[in-house]
Amino acid sequence: MPELPEVETTVRGLARFLEGKRLVRARVNRPDMRRPFPPGLVQMLTGARVTGLGRRAKFGLIHTDRGQTLVFHLGMSGRWRIDPATDDRHDHLVIETEEHRFALCDPRRFGWVDLVPTESLDAWPSFAGMGPEPLGDDLTVAHLHTALKGRKQAIKLLLLDQRIVAGLGNIYVCEALFRARIDPRKAGGSVSRAALARLVPAIREVLEQSIADGGSTLRDYARPDGELGYFATRFDVYGREGEPCRRDDGGTIRRVAQGGRSTWFCPRCQR
Repeated sequence: MPELPEVETTVRGLARFLEGKRLVRARVNRPDMRRPFPPGLVQMLTGARVTGLGRRAKFGLIHTDRGQTLVFHLGMSGRWRIDPATDDRHDHLVIETEEHRFALCDPRRFGWVDLVPTESLDAWPSFAGMGPEPLGDDLTVAHLHTALKGRKQAIKLLLLDQRIVAGLGNIYVCEALFRARIDPRKAGGSVSRAALARLVPAIREVLEQSIADGGSTLRDYARPDGELGYFATRFDVYGREGEPCRRDDGGTIRRVAQGGRSTWFCPRCQR
């Protein structure tokens, strides 16, 4: 599933072609995404000017001058294709400017879009109650210390809770915990302030590095320009069960199940 860096990369790619442009055409090719398209979508988009693009957690945002924001989620395999040479039977939504055509392609159909009044975005059900953005200034040691205080659940699972930090996914939580030398099985409430002081910059670093590299390229994901990122080749622990720790400390990467997902870590250097 595309995670935060993949969505951020997608938004930045789209912004180069969409920001400030008027949408001259819009059409729904297939209505069978995870959720129905909102009523009036085509009418609202046609003729609207894109005033900006953004991201909240793993959602992309396309703001318009009509006070409405197109919110999209890429699901398992969704991606925007820019100026595709041919139509694809999995292109669900197509929007066009005078210069370019953009097709939201989603073979597995787990993605979805919605229209939300821009001024009410924070109250939209999927955003209400979300924690701070991991790349923003609101993610601090003090915030994590307060959010984790007294919690007995594993730190790895707590970091996946969108109410604590918005948009973190399995891959990057594993990688950040490795960089911070924190055992993912450790109870959240027992993680020291010193460890949290390592964790906050580790989260930012791993996300920013992946964004710079264009995403993790797992399975179906590709950037809007059709290229694949290469952060997957830099994983320290994710998917490396049985391989030696990159810290050359004699440790071997282990995989355990937590909350129905796999977790990779080095039991020697992550305490």
